[in-house]
Amino acid sequence: MRISVLTVGKCDPLLLKALEHYEMSAKHYWKIQVWEISSGVLRSKKTFPEEVKKQEAERIMTKIPARSEVIALSRVGKKISSTGLSEYLQECALRSISDVTFVIGGAFGLSEIVLNRADRVMALSDFTYTHGLARLILLEQIYRAGTIMRNEPYHKGGV
Repeated sequence: MRISVLTVGKCDPLLLKALEHYEMSAKHYWKIQVWEISSGVLRSKKTFPEEVKKQEAERIMTKIPARSEVIALSRVGKKISSTGLSEYLQECALRSISDVTFVIGGAFGLSEIVLNRADRVMALSDFTYTHGLARLILLEQIYRAGTIMRNEPYHKGGV
């Protein structure tokens, strides 16, 4: 199964080593692709959040494979545990879903266009994260889901 992570904007250079680590680790379990989508935020003093989200949505939608299962990350989404994510990805595999796409929005979040396309809207936590940190947490959780599926010792659960 291929897992794509679409994220708006470039990542903080301080996170790059950790991102590379978890992306490479996750590749032991999944075909991983990470796409950085350019932000709709201009360096203008007047920024209209809805217009920015619309521009970003147009770019995001072109990267989503037609038959992909789409999970949008949003603070209003449903929280899921690490084992819950692992079970969800297993369920996708059992349903013969070949593409799963996670979408991380920019500074203003995701447009309704993307949220409406999503098969599931998920929250990482009640906290708000930068898109770079959200990407890091997501990649670690995707890696963790693979280790859970194979009963490897990385995930300690409630121990």
